[in-house]
Amino acid sequence: MRDQQTFRNQDLVLRVSPSVDPAHFDITKYEPFLDALCGSREYQKEAIRTVLRSLLGGRSPNLRALAEENFHSNETLRDRYGTFAEMARRLHLPDQRSCSVDLATATGKSSVMDGIARILLSEGAVDRVLVLCPSRTIEEGLLQKFRALSADVTLRDLLPETARMRTPHIINGSESIVDGTICVETFHATLEHVQSSIRASLTGKGNRTLVLNDEVHHVYNRPIGQDATSRSLKRWKEFLLDPTFGFRYVVGFSGACSIENDYFADVVYRSSLREAIEQGFAKRIDYVAEDTSQSQHETFQKIYDNHREHKSARYRKVKPLTILVSRDIAACQRLTDDLIDFLAEQEDISREEAEKKVLIVTSAQEHQANVRALADVDRPNNPVEWITSVSMLTEGWDVQNVFQIVPHEARAFNSTLLIAQVLGRGLRIPDAYRGERPVVTVFTHDAWSSRIRHLVDEVREVEKRLYSYPDAQSPDYHFSPVGL
Repeated sequence: MRDQQTFRNQDLVLRVSPSVDPAHFDITKYEPFLDALCGSREYQKEAIRTVLRSLLGGRSPNLRALAEENFHSNETLRDRYGTFAEMARRLHLPDQRSCSVDLATATGKSSVMDGIARILLSEGAVDRVLVLCPSRTIEEGLLQKFRALSADVTLRDLLPETARMRTPHIINGSESIVDGTICVETFHATLEHVQSSIRASLTGKGNRTLVLNDEVHHVYNRPIGQDATSRSLKRWKEFLLDPTFGFRYVVGFSGACSIENDYFADVVYRSSLREAIEQGFAKRIDYVAEDTSQSQHETFQKIYDNHREHKSARYRKVKPLTILVSRDIAACQRLTDDLIDFLAEQEDISREEAEKKVLIVTSAQEHQANVRALADVDRPNNPVEWITSVSMLTEGWDVQNVFQIVPHEARAFNSTLLIAQVLGRGLRIPDAYRGERPVVTVFTHDAWSSRIRHLVDEVREVEKRLYSYPDAQSPDYHFSPVGL
C-alpha cells in the first residue's frame, strides 16, 4: 500500500518568472499607483505584479505552458502529480492565459482585482473587463468597492501618462459592455435564457476582454445542492470555455482554492490565512473541542454562555455575533426554531422578541430579504445577535462582529473548502479592535471534533515552530565564556 503523501499548498504554487522585458511590459511605472491602492499590504502588490507578469510577460502563451515549465523545475509538483499529463488533466482552462490567486478572506481581494483590471485597461491589453461572482450579496459589495476606487482622483492621477484608460465606467449586466467599462455581475447573467447584456456584448470579443472570477472555487467544484443555483453553477465554466466568446485572459480569486481537499493546479500567488492572522489583518482562531453535551439544550447553554461573555466583557465595544452552521436548508430551519425557543426561555422573553435576535440565511425564497439584511447586522441598534446559515452560503458577507462560529453538524464542516468558507465569515476585525488581536472561537462537539480537527488545522496551516530570542529578564539566564 502506497504511503500517503502530504504537500504544503505553498509548494504547489506555480512560479511566474520575475524577468520581463521592460520594452514588452514595464510594471515599475505603476508602482506609485500600487502604493496608493494597496498601502502597506505588500502581498496585494505582489499578487497584482505576479498576475500581470503571467498575463503580459510573454514567456508562456497559455496556462499549459506555464504549468509544464513549473513541472520540470519543481520537484514537489513531480512528486504530487507523477507525470505532466496528470497535472495537465487538472488544469481547468489550459489553453487560455488563465490562473488563480489564493487570498484569504479579509485580505482585500477586491483591491487586487481592481488593480489588475485598471492596469490591463491602462496598458491597452484589453478593452473591457467582466467580473463574475456567485451571488447578489457579493455583486453588491464588489460594485460598491469598484465604484469607490474608480472615483478616487488620487488613483486616477497616479496612473502613468501613457495610460489609455484612466477612469473605467463601472456597470452591471443591465447596460451594454462597451470599451472602457468594468461590468460586475453574478454568473447567472451569463446563462442563455437570462436577459442581460453580457452575451450580446461579448460575442467575438473575448480576445480583448479580461474575465475576473470571484469565489472561483464555485467554477470548478461539483455543485452540492439541488436548488436552481447549484444546478446552474456548472454553466459558469462552460461560459468561460465557450468559443463563441473566445476569452483569452481569465483570472480566478478565492480564499479556498481547492476541489474538496485537493489544491488547485493553477495558483500563481498565495497569501495564506496564517499569514493574514500573523500580520494582524484577520482574527486569530481558537478551535475548541470541549462540548460533551448530551442534549441540544445543554449545547445551546454553553454556546450562549460564550456569547454572553463576548457581549459583556471581551468584546463589549461592539455587538458580538454568533453564527451556527447546518448542512442544508431544512436542518437550518429546525435549528433556527430550536434556538429561538431556547432564547425565549433563557432570557424570559416572548418568542416574538426572541425571533428578532435570530437571522436565518439560506437560498430559500422566503429568506432572500434576510440575505440583504446582513448588511446591517453589525449596527449596535440592530437586534440580531445570532445568525443561522447553510455551509455553502457562508461567503460574501462583509460582517465584522462575528466572534463565535458553531458547526452544528459534522457535515457542515467536512472539507477544507467548507471550513475555509465558514471561517471566512468570522475573520474580519471590527474597527474598534484594529491593532489588537481579537479571537473568533470555533465551538464543536467532542463526539465528532477529531474527524475535522486536522482539516481546521490545514486551513489554519498549524505547524510546530521553534522560536529563539534574547531573554533580558535576568543576568542569571546568560552564560559567560569560560577558559578564554
